[in-house]
Amino acid sequence: MPKISDINGRIIYNSRGEQTIEVSVDCEGSVGRYASPLGASVGSLEVRPFPHGGIKEAINLLKRDIRDKLVGFSFETQDELDEYLNDLDGTGNYSRIGGVLSLGISLAGAEAAARNRGIPLYYWLGGDDTSMLPVPIGNIVGGGKHARGLSIDIQEILVFPTNAKTINDAVFALIRLHNHMGTILSKKDEFFTGGRNDEGAWVTSLNEYEVFSLMWEAIDRVRGELGIKFALGADIAATSLWDNELKLYVYNRTKTLRDRNEQISYILSLINDFNLKYIEDPLNEQDFPGFVEITRQARKTLIVGDDLYVSNASRLVLGVSDKAGNGVIIKPNQVGDVTKSRKATEIAKRGGFKVVVSHRSGETAYTHIVPLAVAFRADLLKCGVIGGERIEKLNELIKIERELGDKVRPATFNI
Repeated sequence: MPKISDINGRIIYNSRGEQTIEVSVDCEGSVGRYASPLGASVGSLEVRPFPHGGIKEAINLLKRDIRDKLVGFSFETQDELDEYLNDLDGTGNYSRIGGVLSLGISLAGAEAAARNRGIPLYYWLGGDDTSMLPVPIGNIVGGGKHARGLSIDIQEILVFPTNAKTINDAVFALIRLHNHMGTILSKKDEFFTGGRNDEGAWVTSLNEYEVFSLMWEAIDRVRGELGIKFALGADIAATSLWDNELKLYVYNRTKTLRDRNEQISYILSLINDFNLKYIEDPLNEQDFPGFVEITRQARKTLIVGDDLYVSNASRLVLGVSDKAGNGVIIKPNQVGDVTKSRKATEIAKRGGFKVVVSHRSGETAYTHIVPLAVAFRADLLKCGVIGGERIEKLNELIKIERELGDKVRPATFNI
């Protein structure tokens, strides 16, 4: 049984240069480490990343309180560790110690326990029958908050391969597509400078209609070269567009205002005009009825809730019952530990939702969301395409595919 013999934390920096906490957990000589990412487009119901006193207060809490209570604690399962951690916080939502510290302890503890047992992290979290790998979905052109308002209003233009035989083939095709799109933008966008956003996606002065058309041009090129087919989609991040006083969606680049019905019509027009198979957060985070309506009308498209659900099990119970979407984003830092993320995933799967385990815009180099996605048997893994902290996660997925060998299930995803 893994037993915690030491735990420490230190301040490091994420991909956006923001401070986060790297936690190390020692289980009798087996050490696990993890540093939680931070998001820019953040749902209002996400756990608070730090306590009211900020990151230094989180470090102080670890040193003067949490460490003493965790050292000597033995746990047989991840649930036991996370439940004990939740009890130590005492608020139910990690508002006392903050989600950055809680998730750091949860995932560093998971890694230490796996090493203590001599098994991969995905086996510790998912059992030794774990064999299904998620299909990687990549952000090719970026906008919204991730591009500081200097590109399209839509936050992400996304693609995922639908017929790649291996993860390695899928990753190679995504990289080729990203490169081709950069070349196309350099010719079609007179103001293009090769700039990329927080997640490594291209930034452009073109409008979304032009970008979607050019995406199909890039997709056709890669299909001709490699035989890989793609599904095209978008993360609208509509909560970031919603003006609560006006009760309208504000598209600053195109100087367009849309009410709820106009927003639904706009999204449906994009789906129909560009054959979109994936739409994330088409409406603001409180609009359950709107999600129900757009899911009903867009029957052949995956309608995914991120800010709507914030990986929260209670929200998912409601959304699954009402059929508010048919997919969910799972971001462990939204709820603060592995077990809460798993519970949300299980509710989603029982309700027939597709599961997308996702990175954050302010990422760290740690790759733990990859074995977590494998353990959760996620359908898609959203971790970007280009950039050190993004490509490391894709490399980890390729590594797991190699480790599983003949056990691995084919990396395919069809809607």
